[in-house]
Formats: sequence, structure tokens, C-alpha cells
Amino acid sequence: MVDRPFKATNSGVRLVVRLTPRGQRNGIDGIVLDADARPALQLRVAAPPVDGAANTALIAYVAKSIGIRKSDIKIASGERSRMKMLDLAGDAQVIAEKLEEWIAAARVD
Repeated sequence: MVDRPFKATNSGVRLVVRLTPRGQRNGIDGIVLDADARPALQLRVAAPPVDGAANTALIAYVAKSIGIRKSDIKIASGERSRMKMLDLAGDAQVIAEKLEEWIAAARVD
């Protein structure tokens, strides 16, 4: 089994994402390993990677999917890359549970 693509931090949770822009729809494509064998949540968004549209769509999609405010999500690194680290502010345990449920639900679809 692949490890979780997120971990608790002092201010919430850090989520590692591999983003594919210009997907037919927003969605989860599973958990993948990066070049260093670290897990990342493979996501796709319909928005193109132009003028930050894909990053904005990513933040909106994650916020809506786990029920937190968009303003509680920041791109910590990878703004211009497919591999991104998102910082999700709030109660780490609550956010981790929401992420687990979201990822598990996607596996069923």
C-alpha cells in the first residue's frame, strides 16, 4: 500500500499533489510516487496552465471537495510545476480525516 500524500504540520496539513491541467474534468486519478518515491495525490483540473488558472482551479477543487475555505489553502511550492505542495490551514486531524474520506471515495468511483 502507498503511504499518504499528506502530513500534519504546526498550522494544519501539507498535501503533495501532482497536477494535470486541461483534463476533461476535475478529478482524482489516485496516488502516485514522485521521482524520490514519495507519495503524491494525482489530480486533474479542466483549467489550462495559463495565467495561474490551473492553480486557482486546483485550490477551488480541493477546498470544495474537503469542505474548507479557499483562503485556507496556499501553494507552498511548485506554482509553475506539476508537482505542488499545498498548505491546508486548520485542525490537522479534521483535515486529515476529510482528505482520507475524499481519497477513499474516489477509489470507489
